[in-house]
Amino acid sequence: MTASGYDAAPMMVYWEVTRACGLACRHCRAEAVPNRDPLELSTEEGRKLLRSLTRFGDRIPHLVLTGGDPFRRPDLDELVAYAAGLGLFVSVTPSATPLVTRDTIIRLKHAGVRSLAYSIDGSRAERHDRIRGIEGTFERTVNAVQWALAESIPVQVNTLVSSETADDLDAVYDLVCRLGAQRWALFFLIATGRGQALTEVSPAESERLLSWLLDLSSKPSPVIKTTEAHHYRRLDAARRAPGRTSTHAWGIRDGAGIMFVSHTGDVYPSGFLPMSVGNVRGRDPVTLYRQSPLFRQLRDVRSLKGKCGRCEFKVICGGSRARAYAATGDPLESDPLCPYEQAEA
Repeated sequence: MTASGYDAAPMMVYWEVTRACGLACRHCRAEAVPNRDPLELSTEEGRKLLRSLTRFGDRIPHLVLTGGDPFRRPDLDELVAYAAGLGLFVSVTPSATPLVTRDTIIRLKHAGVRSLAYSIDGSRAERHDRIRGIEGTFERTVNAVQWALAESIPVQVNTLVSSETADDLDAVYDLVCRLGAQRWALFFLIATGRGQALTEVSPAESERLLSWLLDLSSKPSPVIKTTEAHHYRRLDAARRAPGRTSTHAWGIRDGAGIMFVSHTGDVYPSGFLPMSVGNVRGRDPVTLYRQSPLFRQLRDVRSLKGKCGRCEFKVICGGSRARAYAATGDPLESDPLCPYEQAEA
């Protein structure tokens, strides 16, 4: 009983091209550092990885080049162009540093980038910059979004959801709408990396926020998605009228539709679930995704434990495996952010 459609190929592959970054974000999963790691995948190793992704078959995954700050790699344009030439849909998630200019955005466009994602974690400079750790990042981010949209590059705005940001989310939403971004992705905090210093919202607060987001999702734009808040799909399913199609990626979660490759080539079920199943320097990433015991377990909802294992929504939801791991050390345990308990028969 697996996540239908994601056994053979992921929908999304994230490649952390570097951990180098000029910011000091309080929630950074990667615990980014100022300088590049000499053990990063080389340009040629990166090309080999990109070629391997085309072997997933007819459903070639969407590739996201992330970091750290991807602009810290001098071969970023080359990697984007190579991936685009292979037929991959390529997105990039730059950091808001002086490396982001209109010219560098135009270069990515010419290389073949299909979308960009920037983080806005506060509706005002003082709130956003407090999370990012560097003054001036709010203004740079707003400029970067506007430059990308002026070049007709679709933009996704990513926003952290934690106790420190929850009361500002409605104002962030208004800002995202004013900027004209096509997508708003809300990342519910996982206590990993530097994020261990922040506080998750409570299960009751997460339920309230997800209900609010569902109300907003009926509007034409931006498209709203959540990351590591899979119970959004349960609330959506409860509201759906017969025949209504959901816009949410049901069944996708860590290891099921998602694969993450680190800057040194280690393969994980997601960037928030630090359990490596092998390294692309010596193993085929297609085989690792399809055959590694961890990935197979994560895709089989019969493996889930506790209330997630009992839940009637486990196929479309399945809970955050990363949060279960962060909370218990077991990625198959229940997601503690979800307050739902299936009623006894």
